[in-house]
Amino acid sequence: QVQLVESGGGLVQAGGSLRLSCATSGRIFSNYAMGWFRRAPGKEREFVAAIRWSRTQTYYADSVKGRFTISRDDAKNTVYLQMNSLQPMDSAIYYCAAQSGPGRVLSASTTYDYWGQGTQVTVSS
Repeated sequence: QVQLVESGGGLVQAGGSLRLSCATSGRIFSNYAMGWFRRAPGKEREFVAAIRWSRTQTYYADSVKGRFTISRDDAKNTVYLQMNSLQPMDSAIYYCAAQSGPGRVLSASTTYDYWGQGTQVTVSS
């Protein structure tokens, strides 16, 4: 059974930074991807970033390119999301997710099989 546990959320002022962590346990498929999504109040869940374990390829939503960085630590089975230059529009619950098959679309939440419980990020103006 795969488990994902996010941490690192909190309250930060606009322009500040946070680093989210997603600790994984159980069987993680080494050739497949992990992603971060977020859901703001009253909005649909949206893709933020993704990384493929085997090749360290990274992908970002246009809204976070240049500000957010996704990375992984194989030894710790952990995925990170470094968020810089945070803005109030970034306020949301952030979710970590894992795929269990190859060649899937990274930006679609329906292609992910495992999800964490989420961590709240609030950016004040």
